[in-house]
Amino acid sequence: MNLFPQSNEFIKLPLKNANVLYLEQFYNSETSNFLFNTLRKEIQWQQDNIKLFGKTYKQPRLTALYAENEKPYSYSNITMYPESFFKELEQVKSDIEEKIAHKFTTCLANLYRTGNDSNGWHSDNEKELGHNPVIASLSLGATRSFQLKHKTDSSQRFNIELPSGSLLIMKGTTQEFWKHQIPKTKKHVGERINLTFRTIL
Repeated sequence: MNLFPQSNEFIKLPLKNANVLYLEQFYNSETSNFLFNTLRKEIQWQQDNIKLFGKTYKQPRLTALYAENEKPYSYSNITMYPESFFKELEQVKSDIEEKIAHKFTTCLANLYRTGNDSNGWHSDNEKELGHNPVIASLSLGATRSFQLKHKTDSSQRFNIELPSGSLLIMKGTTQEFWKHQIPKTKKHVGERINLTFRTIL
């Protein structure tokens, strides 16, 4: 059963202390497929090392950073330096900005190659993002689960499947009160690209 009927209007998810908006079909399937194939090839993907409890591991996904300025972005003891936006990525940024009336400077792109690639529990609350940041997350390619949990109320959890072409907006106090993740899955899934637009102050 689809709880979110297709519409060109956002639906607000039922989360306390948060403002998370969901649009199932920001791009249609034809545009989504074109963008996936283009970005898969054109983005300069890299795999960084992360340190957990004193040990070094390969990050379980590929990433890339693009920006309209030269400001780096740091998270999980990783500092990334941006490349300049190219045409298709700039167009996606412009489309999202027009839809939600908010300007972004930076895109952190993630490539999930298989179900074994993931992004663990975290909040996008780095100091570069400022207070109550707006994060726009576009999904392309395979559908993956997006999970949220409240930081202090263990009864508050939410799971949503993010198909290709869908757009999720996190704003307000979402990062202050909630964590989110893309969990691993044993299901056979194809590649997924996730574009997360943000503003680096």
